[in-house]
Amino acid sequence: MSDSDVKSKRITATGSLAVGPARIRQIQIKTGSGTPRLTVTDGSGGTTVLDLDFNASDTHSVNIPSNGIRVSDIHVSTLTNITAATFFFN
Repeated sequence: MSDSDVKSKRITATGSLAVGPARIRQIQIKTGSGTPRLTVTDGSGGTTVLDLDFNASDTHSVNIPSNGIRVSDIHVSTLTNITAATFFFN
């Protein structure tokens, strides 16, 4: 049995997802041209918990193993050449 329901939130710019404490379970990414990069921190100004580079002009699925990445709030500090990102969390 799951301990809580999974929710999702789509973003197109940097900043806080304003979801409070969460475990990141999966991220879906739609990239543009250039060198796409995504950096996620534990709240605004917090430590980097995820820093990924992607292939250009593609769709990517990032599955987080085990119980996911625990953060006080999901904050995207870098969203370079990425059209949109959808975070799945609980």
